[in-house]
Amino acid sequence: MVRPYTMTRGRTKAPAEERLDLIALVIAEEFLLAHPGGAYAIADRTLSPEHLDIADLARREPHSIAELAATLDLPVGVVRVLVGDLIDAGYVRVSRPVPPAELPDAGILREVIDGLRAL
Repeated sequence: MVRPYTMTRGRTKAPAEERLDLIALVIAEEFLLAHPGGAYAIADRTLSPEHLDIADLARREPHSIAELAATLDLPVGVVRVLVGDLIDAGYVRVSRPVPPAELPDAGILREVIDGLRAL
């Protein structure tokens, strides 16, 4: 068993932590998607196996921070730090869902749908 602080080299916060809430989607960068061997094939020695596991999961499909933590059986704080490292290394990027306040009103969407049906 590896202690969580060992995986993060004693760090508790990622440089990009303000963007890394539980529902933030981790998406692999294009060069990682294009490489047939995945993260393990192109990794440098600064990345741990946990980093590479996260990168490979993101390579298959976007995952939220919470999904990555559950899938890898790691604490959320550790996953945040590791994803921050991967962002800095250029392996992944993070996309946040649109906040509910910025979504269009359901009434407007219904009106648009009714208008399209009327055509």
